[in-house]
Amino acid sequence: MTSEVETAALPTVPESVLKKRKRDEQWDLERKEQLDATKAKNAKNRRIICKRAFRYINEYRQQELDLIRLKREAKLKGGFYVEPESKILFVIRIRGINDMHPKTRKILQLLRLRQIFNGVFMKVNKATVNMLRRVEPYVTYGYPNLKSVKELIYKRGYGKVNKQRIPLTDNSIVEQVLGCHDIICIEDLIHHIFTVGPHFKEANNFLWPFKLSAPLGGLKKKRNHYIESGDAGNREDKINELIRRMN
Repeated sequence: MTSEVETAALPTVPESVLKKRKRDEQWDLERKEQLDATKAKNAKNRRIICKRAFRYINEYRQQELDLIRLKREAKLKGGFYVEPESKILFVIRIRGINDMHPKTRKILQLLRLRQIFNGVFMKVNKATVNMLRRVEPYVTYGYPNLKSVKELIYKRGYGKVNKQRIPLTDNSIVEQVLGCHDIICIEDLIHHIFTVGPHFKEANNFLWPFKLSAPLGGLKKKRNHYIESGDAGNREDKINELIRRMN
């Protein structure tokens, strides 16, 4: 008799609570499966990234050795070796909008150089060279080396994710946007930019325009061309020295 009373007194669990428990258990299971899958993917990506990084290092080193060899061969023959023209430019805006022609302003907007000391990478072709000639008094540009490209992306690099400016603190940010183009890490991004790879356009559009500091030691004379002891225009390899002072 006592056991029957105790059984009857036990509270029943509402059906909504049972459903919630079941739902929570299912969510926990799905979360665990997703976490395990992410861990496995990250481990696989780390191996791929390490292999690619070593491959890129060997590729850059081989290019340097080939250049040294060709220069030595040319010197032995009594001539000199002319290096191939760079495929990439780095453009920095150095002047404001005072007395600026509307077309010039539009070209600077197309180049994504909306503020003073903004910098962007550009592919060397006829169209870009013609655009730069139109805005030459307002910009300085040249051929960046590998060290400059790496320093800019690692120190000042921001990516465009859902139209927002996101710092490149993790390879997953690069993979999220450029993974469809087989660019899964910052080293891939640097390689595509420096070598002007097949997906240079996508990689360059992903990079937000670089916001550089005012150059250490200041500029000489912004209104004069570089060859007239000024700052504007093409400074070729000397752009790397300017990048060091502004980075």
